[in-house]
Amino acid sequence: MKLRGIPRCLAVLVIALVLFNAVSRADSSIDIDRLVANLEPEIQRMMLEGRIPSATIALVHEDRIIWTGAFGYSNLWAHTPAVPNTVYLIGSTFKAMSMFALLQQMEEGKFRLDDRVNYYLDDFKIQGENPGKPVTFRHLLTHVSGLPEDFGPHAVWGETVPPSIKDYLSKSLKLENQPMTKVVYSNMAYTLIAYLIERFSKVPYRKYIQENIFDPLEMKDTAFAPRPDMEERLAIPYVIDEKTGSLVPTIRLKANVWPAGIVYGTVTNQAHWLIANLNRGVFKKHRLIREDTFKQVMRRQYNQFNGPISAGWLNASTGYGLTWWISHRKGDTYFAHSGSVPGFTAFMVGNLDQKTGFAILTNGHKSHKYLYDVAIKAIDLLKAYKK
Repeated sequence: MKLRGIPRCLAVLVIALVLFNAVSRADSSIDIDRLVANLEPEIQRMMLEGRIPSATIALVHEDRIIWTGAFGYSNLWAHTPAVPNTVYLIGSTFKAMSMFALLQQMEEGKFRLDDRVNYYLDDFKIQGENPGKPVTFRHLLTHVSGLPEDFGPHAVWGETVPPSIKDYLSKSLKLENQPMTKVVYSNMAYTLIAYLIERFSKVPYRKYIQENIFDPLEMKDTAFAPRPDMEERLAIPYVIDEKTGSLVPTIRLKANVWPAGIVYGTVTNQAHWLIANLNRGVFKKHRLIREDTFKQVMRRQYNQFNGPISAGWLNASTGYGLTWWISHRKGDTYFAHSGSVPGFTAFMVGNLDQKTGFAILTNGHKSHKYLYDVAIKAIDLLKAYKK
C-alpha cells in the first residue's frame, strides 16, 4: 500500500526515526509499539480517503509527548517529506490560546465574564446591541454574541493588507443577531478579544501572546508571521481542483480577522498546548490560569445549544465551554477544537480524565471529518494500551 505522495517504505523510515526519539522519553505506562502498529494504518487510510498530502501527529500523556509521526509530502512538486517540525497554519486551534490570554486579564480584575463588553469600549462600540440584552465576555467566548463569522481574505503576496485591529473593528463591529439567539461561529468576536487584551494589558497583542502564552509553553516555532527558518519548513497548502479532481497548490492568505487563527506552528508546539490543558492550565510547573478559572473553561456554558459541532464533532453532548468544544463520551470528558483555512486543516483533542491527547496538522483542505475519525481512534488506543 502506498500513501498518496510518499512510498510506504519512506513513511515507515520517517516514523521509525521519530519513534526512536520519542520512546527515549515516553511514559512506560503506555505500550507505544503496539499503539503505533495499530494507529499507522488508520493514518494511512485517513490520508488516502481525505486526499491529504501530508500530516504531522503528536500523542500526549500527562505532561509528556510520547510519540510524534510525520507522513506524506509537505511539498508535492519537490517531493519534500513531512517531518515533525514541518510548519503548518494552525488556524482556529489558536483561539483557545487567545482565550487564556483574555482570562489572565480577568484574573487581574480587569473584567468579569458576565460584564457588558460595550462598557469597556471607548473608540467604538458593538453596533446594534439592545442595552437590555447586552453582549458579554462569556458570549464572545461561546459564539453566541450575535457577531458574524467574517474573514476578509488578503493574498499574502497581493496588493492589499489587513487593516489594524482598531480600524477593522471600528468599521465592522455590528451584530448580525441578538446574543443567545443561536450559535454563530465568529472570527470577528475573537478579533475583538485581541483588541480587549491589548486594552486591558496595555501591551500590543502579538507581544502579549508571545510573552504570556508562546514563551511559557516553549512554543518556539509558533508565530503570527513565520521567521525565515520557519519559512524554510513551511508546508504548501493544497486544495482539490473541481474540474480535474487533482490536488493543486492554492494561495496563502492573510485576513482581517487574523487574531482568530492566522498563526503558524508545528505539531510539537501544539502538543505543548495540549499538555497545558491536560494539566489544568499548568506547563512545566508554570501556571497560565488559576484552577478555578480552568474549571470555567472546561464547563459547558449553554446546554441548550449542545450537539455535534463543525462537520460532526463529537456527539449530542458536545457544547462550548469557554472556546473549547466540550464533550462527554464513555464516562470521560473531552475538549477539542479544529482549525481550517484554504489548504490547511488542523485538529486537537484531549481526554481530561485519562490525561491523554492527540494533535494533528495537515495541508489537506476541509479535511475535518477524516481528522476527527483518526483522532478518536488514537484516543481510544491510548486508553487501550495503558499497561
